[in-house]
Amino acid sequence: MASTDDDRRPKYQRIADSLREAIQSGDYGPGDRLPGENELMATHGVARMTARQALSVLRDEGVAEARKGAGVFVRAFRPLRRRGIQRLSQQQWGSGRSIWSADIENRALEVDQVSVSEEAAPDHVSAVLELGDEDTVCVRRRRFVLDGKPVMFATSYLPTSLVAGSAITQEDTGPGGTYARLAELGYKPVHFREEIRSRMPAKEEASQLSVSAGTPVILICRTAFADEGRPVEINEMTLDAASYVLEYDFDA
Repeated sequence: MASTDDDRRPKYQRIADSLREAIQSGDYGPGDRLPGENELMATHGVARMTARQALSVLRDEGVAEARKGAGVFVRAFRPLRRRGIQRLSQQQWGSGRSIWSADIENRALEVDQVSVSEEAAPDHVSAVLELGDEDTVCVRRRRFVLDGKPVMFATSYLPTSLVAGSAITQEDTGPGGTYARLAELGYKPVHFREEIRSRMPAKEEASQLSVSAGTPVILICRTAFADEGRPVEINEMTLDAASYVLEYDFDA
């Protein structure tokens, strides 16, 4: 009998697939310990390296996490559903609510790292924001932690000439956040554009998000526009791909 495509896959991949299926079917729930290397070696008749590679696949996918001295466990963190359209509606930030409240439900969100500074604009930012050679930007850097897990860090750039002296230059921008403050300044966002890419993380990004080097990150670059197409903010976000479901819900 001819071999099937499944038969030709590496053994470690077949073992990883069977473990993933067991997790998806509920045989292993969040926080449960997965079979260790010795168990996988005995069950599947493979070498230790093969068993180790199988568990590594699940860790790299974000399905499982290693706990030093204890083994590999099904990841207990529930992915965050990022509602890309609802979260940016004026009804959301215009009523004083954080755009994050559209995503997190009753979960605990913390911004554990915040810095605000005035800096020279990087070339690509200057081009999009249509700045002059001497113009500077207000730079807001934040890291977001959900249920104790770092899920995203973001860097926003806004023309200093627009936001100088406003709450946007403070760590706490107040109810509704940056977009509510821009509206008060006469630069209400009326249109957004998001560009999405994915790649493997740099070492510093993996450290910031507490992910293994094999877990990809999602890069979202959002530009906010005021009336007459004036760009007023660029927000560059780096997300732990295993922590997110990106949802876009809109009418035809």
